[in-house]
Amino acid sequence: MAFDGTVISNLVYELDTTLTGGRIVKIAQPENDALLFTIKNNGRQYRLFASADASLPLLYLTDTNKPSPMTAPNFCMLLRKHLNSARILSVTQPGLERIVDLTIEHLNEMGDTCKKHLMIELMGKHSNIIFCDDENHIVDSIKHISGLVSSVREVLPGRDYFIPETQHKENPLTITQEQFLSVITSKAASIGKAIYTSLTGISPLMANEICCRASIESDRAVSSLTEAELLHLSHNFERFVEDILSHSYQPVMIMEESTPCEYASFPLALYPKENQKPYESISALLSDYYSMRDTITRIRQKSSDLRRIVNTALERVQKKKDIQEKQLKDTEKRDKFKIYGEMLTTYGYELKEGARELECVNYYTNEPIRIPLDPAKNAMENARHYFDKYNKLKRTNEAVTIQLKETCEELEHLESISNALDIALVESDLVQLRQELTDYGYLKYHNHGDSGKKKSRKEKVTSKPLHYRSSDGYDIYVGKNNYQNDELTFHFASGNDWWFHAKGMAGSHVIVKSQGEELPDRVFEEAAALAAYYSKGREMGKVEIDYVEKKQVKKPNGSKPGFVIYYTNYSMIATPDISSLTQVE
Repeated sequence: MAFDGTVISNLVYELDTTLTGGRIVKIAQPENDALLFTIKNNGRQYRLFASADASLPLLYLTDTNKPSPMTAPNFCMLLRKHLNSARILSVTQPGLERIVDLTIEHLNEMGDTCKKHLMIELMGKHSNIIFCDDENHIVDSIKHISGLVSSVREVLPGRDYFIPETQHKENPLTITQEQFLSVITSKAASIGKAIYTSLTGISPLMANEICCRASIESDRAVSSLTEAELLHLSHNFERFVEDILSHSYQPVMIMEESTPCEYASFPLALYPKENQKPYESISALLSDYYSMRDTITRIRQKSSDLRRIVNTALERVQKKKDIQEKQLKDTEKRDKFKIYGEMLTTYGYELKEGARELECVNYYTNEPIRIPLDPAKNAMENARHYFDKYNKLKRTNEAVTIQLKETCEELEHLESISNALDIALVESDLVQLRQELTDYGYLKYHNHGDSGKKKSRKEKVTSKPLHYRSSDGYDIYVGKNNYQNDELTFHFASGNDWWFHAKGMAGSHVIVKSQGEELPDRVFEEAAALAAYYSKGREMGKVEIDYVEKKQVKKPNGSKPGFVIYYTNYSMIATPDISSLTQVE
């Protein structure tokens, strides 16, 4: 995430063209460190959200209203007193600082026209919203910073407002080529770090982008660059600055597997083009990005207890599997003991009293064999000892084989639940997962009746399988969990529909409704891509997918949900890329 000077420059340009000349008709403070302005301009109404939250400072236009406290905080009341019906004269950014200056004109108590500045500082833990008069005296701020907190600058009513220059960085919008090269080459660091530590408003992401455009690895030492490479770097930096000065913004959100991971005001050469989702408005991008991130964070938090239960069970079952596999391996020598017993039974008459071994010919292989003996026992007693060991290991082998099969099935079941947790998008997706964990004893019932007996009260299930439409118009459905997989495969799909699943790993059942027609090849490829994407192999470049007509898929009696068998199938290699598919709401 790079809410840096370049993104703010894009935002300032958008706000200046949208809000300048507009009037503030409403001011609210929905959160301790946030304000929401309602502004009317050119016959339209806009909402400007500004947050000085230390962990997530933000500024963007939004369509969403936010509930406010019944009693407005003091700072909000002060702004209402001065700025109700005030007109926005301009929205500017000093240099490429992470600061937005709203210049506002209003009438004072005497009816005279006055100017004020609302300085919105978006600088991480130092973020603030500061209200100043036209002579840069602080009227008030949403956060008060005393000299005890900061030795650099006090933010208190009556103090002078200034931008602290603690890092002595250069302004990238005014720096010359000679100055740029001089500043960069004076750093004993990687070229990427040298750029973002020397220039105001340039984040590590944008520093890496500038290096990428110049075809230079950002982690190379500055001292290793040739004069030609430095000159090429400076030219790419100049073009980057020209895009900012000419307002050639093209906001993009970087997506990885439908999850937003970065954003920028320009397309990034660092990422493949297909991973970059373009936006017409930086405000719309910021709103979507943080909304999506918030949704992902919230579902992660909501599912954390389930993940912990599943991961604990997976570790336990994996340990059990390792122990059982070792036990099974130990039983592999059972046939040796059987042969020892048979050889002793056959050649034992030759054995002398007190002998410690028997040398004879193994009549199965015609090779010599040595059999260790207990000298205190005769030949038949030693033979009986080896037959007993053989029978014990044989019984162990039979029992552990059955146990290992059950353990592998349990492991497969838990991995399928873990995969379902990974693809859960909303809270309703967790209801069936919680129910499945309860049904199979991993999660205890928590509802109790008056009699003290445990009772289950099933939550209402509103989650439905994912629905996609192929490029050729065929409906494709994806189960989000094991119960949905069973429902899709054995109740929703008809015999001639096609069934897809990632081979040898946990994943969703994917059903293509064939409509009784022969499907185009592209439909098979797209359905296979969905099966790859909604499986444990989504991080892999290629995933092998099994596919077969639904009528070939069977469910063994008593098997766990989502478990199926099939004996004939086709296979193909798929890439877990579903960007070309349209999801149907």
